[in-house]
Amino acid sequence: MLTSIVVAIVRTSTRFATLVVIVSLLLAVGASYYGARNFAINTDINILISPDLDWRQRDNQFEQAFDREKLILAVVEAPTPELASAASKALATKLSGDTKHFESVQPLGSGEFFEKNGLLFLPVEEVGKVAGQLEAAAPLIEIMAGDPSIRGLTGALETGLAGVKRGQVKLDNTERPFNLISQTVEDILSKGTATFSWRELVSDAPLTDADRRAFIEFKPKLDYNALEPGKDATDAIRQAATELDFAGQYDARVRLTGPVPIANEEYSTVQDGAIVNGVATVLIVLVILWMALHSAKIIFAVFLNLFIGLAITTAVGLMMVGSLNLLSIAFAVLFVGLGVDFGIQFSVRYRSERFKNEDMALALESAARRSAVPLSLAAMATAAGFLCFLPTDYKGISELGKIAGAGMLIAFISSITVLPAILKLLHPPGESEPVGYAFLAPVDAFLERHRVIIVAGTLLLVVAGLPLLYFMKFDFNPINLRNPKAESIATFLDLRKDPNTGANAINVLTNSEAEAKKIEARLEKLPEVLRVMSIDSFVPEDQPAKLQLIAKAAKVVGPALNPDSVDAAPTDEENVEALKSSVDSLRRTAGDGKGPGAVASRRLADALSKLAGSDQTTRDKAQNIFVAPLKIVFDQLRNTMQAGPVTLKTLPPELLNSWKSKDGLIRVEALPKGDPNDNDNLRRFADAVLAAEPNAIGGPVSILKSGDTIVKAFIHAGIWALAVISLLLWLTLRRVTDVLMTMVPLLVAGAVTLELCVLIELPLNFANIVALPLLLGVGVAFKIYYVVAWREGRTNLLQSSLTRAIFFSALTTATAFGSLWLSSHPGTASMGKLLALSFVITLAAVLLFQPALMGKPRDVGQ
Repeated sequence: MLTSIVVAIVRTSTRFATLVVIVSLLLAVGASYYGARNFAINTDINILISPDLDWRQRDNQFEQAFDREKLILAVVEAPTPELASAASKALATKLSGDTKHFESVQPLGSGEFFEKNGLLFLPVEEVGKVAGQLEAAAPLIEIMAGDPSIRGLTGALETGLAGVKRGQVKLDNTERPFNLISQTVEDILSKGTATFSWRELVSDAPLTDADRRAFIEFKPKLDYNALEPGKDATDAIRQAATELDFAGQYDARVRLTGPVPIANEEYSTVQDGAIVNGVATVLIVLVILWMALHSAKIIFAVFLNLFIGLAITTAVGLMMVGSLNLLSIAFAVLFVGLGVDFGIQFSVRYRSERFKNEDMALALESAARRSAVPLSLAAMATAAGFLCFLPTDYKGISELGKIAGAGMLIAFISSITVLPAILKLLHPPGESEPVGYAFLAPVDAFLERHRVIIVAGTLLLVVAGLPLLYFMKFDFNPINLRNPKAESIATFLDLRKDPNTGANAINVLTNSEAEAKKIEARLEKLPEVLRVMSIDSFVPEDQPAKLQLIAKAAKVVGPALNPDSVDAAPTDEENVEALKSSVDSLRRTAGDGKGPGAVASRRLADALSKLAGSDQTTRDKAQNIFVAPLKIVFDQLRNTMQAGPVTLKTLPPELLNSWKSKDGLIRVEALPKGDPNDNDNLRRFADAVLAAEPNAIGGPVSILKSGDTIVKAFIHAGIWALAVISLLLWLTLRRVTDVLMTMVPLLVAGAVTLELCVLIELPLNFANIVALPLLLGVGVAFKIYYVVAWREGRTNLLQSSLTRAIFFSALTTATAFGSLWLSSHPGTASMGKLLALSFVITLAAVLLFQPALMGKPRDVGQ
């Protein structure tokens, strides 16, 4: 009955070929117009998994309360903390009024609150130490604040040297600061430029990368109808940095990371080389089609049929889902790969029949008769495989399954209506020789003679390799699917090395401040946790004692920072005279000493002497290099001396809002201990936090839950697909053995593919796992072709036109999908790699294992 229906459709389509082609072209044009008018891509990755899951509901609750997934983090980096601070402040000030691109602009860990109260977050002993140092340095501060010039700086230097002479300071203690100053002066003289940090000068240890960074958090206005929703915002930040002359004015740069820039660069990375790869793929596919079909007219017919089907599928898909997501947009690749398969199968059958019969109409009918059952079964089985993803919680692949399933049915219908009609109108010439592979006759004979050994040996090897699946890994970390050379990812990886940046934080939500403290206490006990923070972390302990120490220091340091008068700027001659005086003082202090302090003093004397002997431009440049950061430090010190009591009520609103939502939700944040690049370490951290706080969310918890949801979706969909396809095959073939003839090679190919993934260390991930339903769909289609031919009594299958069709169809599909391997996007490349591997294994299973498994037909036909 199925054969009769397909033959009747082909006969009618070829009889009214002109009408069929015109109607199909009109449908394609109308579908293209609808697609162009309604085409939309929702690039929000948060919609890819069902919001009904309990952890997704907590995730959404967290996101609605604190809105952490729509942020841009600007990382301002400069050679010194002072330059980083100045550049960051300038950038934040410039963009704070840009309401076109940003909802808010917030410096992190800086600004007036932290400058005023930063000392309060240190232990009492540390506050006392810093306060004492400031009091001791008050005379030097007073000199430099009253005369911010080379003359003032050398005056402070000589005051310090006087302290050395009086024995108040050991000369060797000056080694490090003197060498820092010397190096800066030497760089100015030799390179024409240098940087200097007063913070480094007074520090006991070298500065770290974290010390030279400043952060600004932007909340951009996004356009989810664009492939890069935050591009306008990120462009605005970079443009502002350019206009502020970051490189020239501050020797600084700004790097962007966070959810929005990472998503932006994710899409641009996918696009990199896509056109070149696409063109190359089309050319290779055309060459393969020529090798398969040997007719420009038939190739044109296949491509035109493909375009018509793709246009209609796109319109139908948009009608069904409204907008495409980042996974469902892959339906186009699936349609091309599998649609070409149907076109090649029918066209090769047509060529084979055309060799036997010069009458084109009869050749088309005969091709339809031979391909009716296998094509119908392949289309239905493939569609069923995709549609089995509909009930899963992985919404991204669920929508892909919906569109791809419909697309397979559309591709099948167009292959038995539009394609025959186009072939009838183009009327390609007949075939002069059989369409097949006669040279494979020895292989056919070998498979027949040794079928037991081949089948048994293959199954034994597959079974022996099954223990390897225990070591099959699923890389749940999505950062590994992204290009590490992209700015946002490279910046994130840099920041992740510093545990204080909170790159892998897990959060717990509560409505009670008391409960928040209990949660903190429970999490702090976990050995996997490095640090726990909440809103009360910003209310320092022991404030009365610390404020007393700061107030005491302020009485001494305050007047020094704010002199009654500031000296008039010195002339260059006065600066030269001051430099020479300091050179003499340094040499007298060093004398003939051999200690490190004496050596450093003589080095500094030599550097200052050369500076005095240089030109005024060089001295002015040196003065600015030392004085500009000094003014920044003095401004910060003035704020520090104004520290006051900190309570939850006095916290800045923007800081409070980032830890406590408007409806009273408080978040407690935990950071992991150990290697942040170790997936096993992150899993242990997430498991430990979840054991203590089952409602924890964010960071590794969300990633782990996403991975579990996706793996579960593929397992459930795979089981359902195998069951539905098996039932479909049984309803059509009516023999359990014939169903097994189709399914066993498919299972063998799947097992071998996964075993090889372990051997070549190719883990499954969020991207390449999509290859599994493709393997299922294409594998079922190829195997059905052979089983149906075998049931019809056909022998020597490797020599037949069917093998030619399957071989070139697989080659075409593998080229289309395998080209993804060349992508600069690691996730897409891993998908292409697994697809290429799976297609090679599937083709081997079809051409070598399945004929041996089937053996001679029950009823030998023609």
